[in-house]
Amino acid sequence: MRASVSAPAATTGLDAGKKSPGRKRGLAVDVTGLVIAVVVVVAAASVHDNAIGIQLLDKVAIDNPAVTKAWVDAGFKNALTQHGAALGTEVETVRRDPQTTGFAPLPKRWVVEQVYGALMLHRRLARDYERLTATAESMVYWSMADNMTRRLTGTVTTTWRSRSLLGLAA
Repeated sequence: MRASVSAPAATTGLDAGKKSPGRKRGLAVDVTGLVIAVVVVVAAASVHDNAIGIQLLDKVAIDNPAVTKAWVDAGFKNALTQHGAALGTEVETVRRDPQTTGFAPLPKRWVVEQVYGALMLHRRLARDYERLTATAESMVYWSMADNMTRRLTGTVTTTWRSRSLLGLAA
């Protein structure tokens, strides 16, 4: 995710795949889209996804020992699968169907993308404004608490991107 200018240079870098500077944030979510664990990597965005995945698996194994299976995208390699096996968690890579052309949501894997999209509705998460990664992690949990409250109450609140807040016609 793109970092603001106030983020320390030692914890930001260039993600070669996305060609964007910033930090990496990893989420572990359940099948309903509720966050189980968050890792904001204290390193450059150029760090490989396996480093985030291993930290996430460690955090999930400690905090949620009932989790026995994880679905990941093809960006994660065998090191994550081996680490998961050592922790007692089966790691399955969800791959694209080679017959499919264009955009197609991947089953199971799409849930975490929806969570990322919902988190972007919170201004503090649209860009990494935080100097400390622990603060960035707590902002994700705070935003998920807001999302869960809205799910439970069935209410819709305006977001910082709301056209009515900007004084524009709907």
